[in-house]
Amino acid sequence: MNRPTIRHSGMRDVEFGENVTVVEPVNLYECKIGDYSFIGPFVEIQKGVETGNNCRFQSHSFICELVTIGNNCFIGHGVMFINDKMKTGPAYHDKTKWEKTVIGDNVFIGSNATILPVTICNNVVIGAGAVVTKSIVEPGTYAGNPARKIE
Repeated sequence: MNRPTIRHSGMRDVEFGENVTVVEPVNLYECKIGDYSFIGPFVEIQKGVETGNNCRFQSHSFICELVTIGNNCFIGHGVMFINDKMKTGPAYHDKTKWEKTVIGDNVFIGSNATILPVTICNNVVIGAGAVVTKSIVEPGTYAGNPARKIE
């Protein structure tokens, strides 16, 4: 009988700021979490991710490598960050094909949104279920697939 390789989720080599709350189970490793932040259950934050202060990560969100998140941000339930646009097929472990995502301050991302490698400026609201495929350089409210400014 074949036996699978089993890896356990948990927290490893995380730099936590002051007064951070984490609701387990989570998978956090080699990342930096800012002061007064909240991380809900079933959240994964990967290697190299840095988050600002006063951020809230709701359950089932996935923040992949190469993501930076500013201060006072809200990441809703089930938000997915993507670092591989698969321009030439899946990159798998070829990190040279991965791209960065930078989220500014005061950005609120609604549940089940998908954020491709982009930059989002300060003071932006992303509607639930939106798919952000291009950088956002003007504050406002964005929704849809692909996300467009609605306010």
